[in-house]
Amino acid sequence: MLDAEESVENCFATSGDGENVLSNKGKSRIAVGRVGSKPIPVPSGVTVLVDCENRVSVEGPLGKLAQAFRPEIPIEISSEEIRVLRPSDAPHHRALHGLTRALLNNMVVGVTEGYNRPLELVGTGYRVQESGRKLVFQVGYSHPVEVDPPEALTVTVESPIRLIISGSDKQLVGQFAANIRAIRPPDAYKGKGIRYAGEQIRLKPGKKAARAA
Repeated sequence: MLDAEESVENCFATSGDGENVLSNKGKSRIAVGRVGSKPIPVPSGVTVLVDCENRVSVEGPLGKLAQAFRPEIPIEISSEEIRVLRPSDAPHHRALHGLTRALLNNMVVGVTEGYNRPLELVGTGYRVQESGRKLVFQVGYSHPVEVDPPEALTVTVESPIRLIISGSDKQLVGQFAANIRAIRPPDAYKGKGIRYAGEQIRLKPGKKAARAA
């Protein structure tokens, strides 16, 4: 992995008010956060680069991800880990500190292990099938519902009632899974619909139960 520590020092040698934030020896006077201060290990085979606009690219066995971060939150990269710093204890800096660290960690995990989200169809006659690249859902409507998955994702239809959405981008995997679930959310009385695998549905009592009570 390319060591970008020198470029980081050049980009973030001073803060906006001229106060020295990072010294030439890499010493820091930045406040410490419980979440944001945890270093992110960089596995072998993963390349992490950051430019002077605080845009980070992470490349690994499962692909490449890139994201721009707020310039006031410095990011240090060494051959073994990534560290996220913050210039002060101001509330917005504290919030950005933990958020930046979490997003960077998601990128590293995404290009090495990937993310997946299984979905299940519950209901008589409910099913999903592949038609080329598209997914075709029969979920109780008078017409089938066709969905075209993003190119960055892989959708595996394990059975007519179960599919798995996989990809290196955690946000994209989660958002597409939510879009699929929204086609037919679980019914409040019988639980029929599309749900996440393992999702617990709290059912409402029907009219018979209400009369019996």
